[in-house]
Amino acid sequence: MSPELVSILVLAVVFVIATTRSVNMGALAFAAAFGVGTLVAGLDADGVFAGFPGDLFVVLVGVTYLFAIARANGTTDWLVHAAVRLVRGRVALIPWVMFALTGALTAIGAVSPAAVAIVAPIALSFAARYRISPLLMGAMVVHGAQAGGFSPISIYGSIVNGIVEREKLPGSEITLFLASLLANLLIAAVVFVACGGVRLWSQGAVDDSGSAGAGGGSVTSGAGSGGGTGTASAPTAVATRPDAPAAVPLTAPVVATLVSLVALVVAVLGFDLDAGLTAITLAVVLSTVWPDDSRAAVGQIAWPTVLLICGVLTYVGVLDEMGTITWAGEGVGGIGVPLLAAVLLCYIGAIVSAFASSVGIMGALIPLAVPFLAQGEIGAVGMVAALAVSATVVDVSPFSTNGALVLAAAPDVDRERFFRQLMAYGGIVVAAVPAVAWLVMVVPGWG
Repeated sequence: MSPELVSILVLAVVFVIATTRSVNMGALAFAAAFGVGTLVAGLDADGVFAGFPGDLFVVLVGVTYLFAIARANGTTDWLVHAAVRLVRGRVALIPWVMFALTGALTAIGAVSPAAVAIVAPIALSFAARYRISPLLMGAMVVHGAQAGGFSPISIYGSIVNGIVEREKLPGSEITLFLASLLANLLIAAVVFVACGGVRLWSQGAVDDSGSAGAGGGSVTSGAGSGGGTGTASAPTAVATRPDAPAAVPLTAPVVATLVSLVALVVAVLGFDLDAGLTAITLAVVLSTVWPDDSRAAVGQIAWPTVLLICGVLTYVGVLDEMGTITWAGEGVGGIGVPLLAAVLLCYIGAIVSAFASSVGIMGALIPLAVPFLAQGEIGAVGMVAALAVSATVVDVSPFSTNGALVLAAAPDVDRERFFRQLMAYGGIVVAAVPAVAWLVMVVPGWG
C-alpha cells in the first residue's frame, strides 16, 4: 500500500473515531499527524509542524477575544439594534444585508477570511438575538464573501487570472467573476428558503425593542432549533419578544469598542494588516482600560474550535508535505477522457479545499488541467470558472478558514451541534456543486 493511500485511510479513521466516540477531532488529527508524519512520511517534528496554521490560530483567538469583549459591554446588542433600524425592522433582510456586505468587501479587495472575520460575529450575534438559524446566517456570510471574491480587482480574482495568464490559457475576468457571483447567489437563495428565511418574511417587522411591528406577528425560532443540518422547525407564535433587550446606550466602553471595530476594518482593508494580530491588539487595549468588562472574555475564546481546526489543518499539512494531494491530482490528470478528468479535478478541488487554502488548490489544479485543455475538447474559460467555484463554495466547511470563523463566532449555541450542521452542509456542497459546475460551465465548452 502506498504511503499516500495510507495517509488518506488514516484521515478516514480520524473522522470515524471523532464521530462515534465524541473525541475532539483536532486532538485525533494531531496524533495522526505525528504518527503518519514520522512513521510513514519520515518527517521530523519541524516537518509535522510545517502545516500548523499559525496565522489562522491567531485570527480565531484574536477575533473571538475581541467580540467576546464586545458582547460583554453591550456593543453587539447596539449593533443588532442598528441593523434592525437600517432595514426598518424587517429581520428577513438582515441575512441578505450580511451577504451583500461581505460580497462588497471581497469585491473591492479584502481577503475572504478577513471579510468573514469582520462580519460573521455581528451577523451571528443578530441571529442569536432573533432566533435565526446560525447555519443560515453563517452560510450567507461565507457565500457572500465568495460571491464577490473573483471580481477583477479582488485578491482571489487577481491570483487566478494571473495563473491563467502564466499558463497561457484563454481567460475571461468577467466570466470568472459572474460565475462565482451567480453560483453563490443561487446557493444563498436555496439556503435562505431551506433554513427558514421565508418564515421570517411572513412574520412582519420588529421595532427597536424587539416586539412585533405593524406587519403583524413577531420574530420566532428559525432553523437553529431544528434537527439535522439545520432545517427550520415549525415556529411557535408569540405576541412579543420580551427577551429582546432595550436599546443599548452609547457608553464609553461601547464607543471605544465601536471605534476598535472600525479600526479593525481600516487596518485590514486599508493597510493590509493581519486581522488576527490587529484584533488581539485592540482586545488587549480594551481589556486594559475596562478590565471588568473583559475579565471573562478570555474564557469565551473558542478554544475547542481552535484545537479542532488547527489539528485537522496540521494533518492536511502533513498530506501536502508527503505529496498526497499532488499524487491524487496527477492521477486524475492522466485520465484519457477529458470530460471525466475535468469533473474529477473539480471534485478534488472541492474536497481538498474544504480543509486547505482554496487559492492554493486552484494554483495546483489549473496547471494539471493544461494538458487536456490543450487538446481543445474542453473550454479553458469554463474549466477555470468551474474549478474556482468548486474550490471556494466549500469554504462553509468548519475545517476551512471561513467556516472555522463562523463556528467560532456563534454565541449562545450548542457548538458541537453547530459543528455537525456545518459539516453536513459542507458535505452536501462538496457532493453537489462540483457536478453542477461541471455540467453548466465545462460541458457546454465555454472558451
